[in-house]
Amino acid sequence: MPMKTSQAVTTHGAPRGAFAAGMRLRPLSTFAYPGGEFGDPAQRVADWVRTYLMRPHPDLGRDGAVCPYTPVSVRAGLAIVGSDEARDEEGIFAAMRQAITAFETMDCKPAQRSFRCVVVAFPNCDCDKGRAALKRVQNRLRPESTRKGKMIGLFEPHSEDRGLINPEFRPLRSPLPLLAIRSLVEGDAPFVVRNPRILPIYLLKFPFSGPRKLMSQLWR
Repeated sequence: MPMKTSQAVTTHGAPRGAFAAGMRLRPLSTFAYPGGEFGDPAQRVADWVRTYLMRPHPDLGRDGAVCPYTPVSVRAGLAIVGSDEARDEEGIFAAMRQAITAFETMDCKPAQRSFRCVVVAFPNCDCDKGRAALKRVQNRLRPESTRKGKMIGLFEPHSEDRGLINPEFRPLRSPLPLLAIRSLVEGDAPFVVRNPRILPIYLLKFPFSGPRKLMSQLWR
């Protein structure tokens, strides 16, 4: 049965603390594979993580998984997946504040903190109004999350965001609208080059290796 987030959970890789009813989060490792519950939004996202984010794609433009970060997170047991029924901005914002708390209080070793991720699907937001609300919430959360070295990404079925290497690739497409939380990592240099607002935080977090990574991108 799905974990109810109103329960306190302290097992490795799971969130701990109290969460409002409606938000359902649990470790990705607890989902069946392949999924047998096509109607369950969280199960659909878990399948997408395994079959898309964790695998190579012919249009990606490089070797390796679509998201190199995700396989490490999953192997470490630090990937959490859930869903929420919110459909308006304030409901989505409240759900994401809970998801951020789950992310920040995840039970893991200090050396593994960079591998945490939380993915929350919003199945009722698969429309223009819902997607606009998700974007507004992402923008509201961005200043604080960036200061704390977190990335909050928006994925949705019709995303037109272009790939960093192959501009014809659409890497942010997912079966359901969702918001994903993860740590800013050293390998985000290509994204930082294209989003200078993150530069100070990136250099503060990676003062020695970061400049070298950024320069390698600029010289490409």
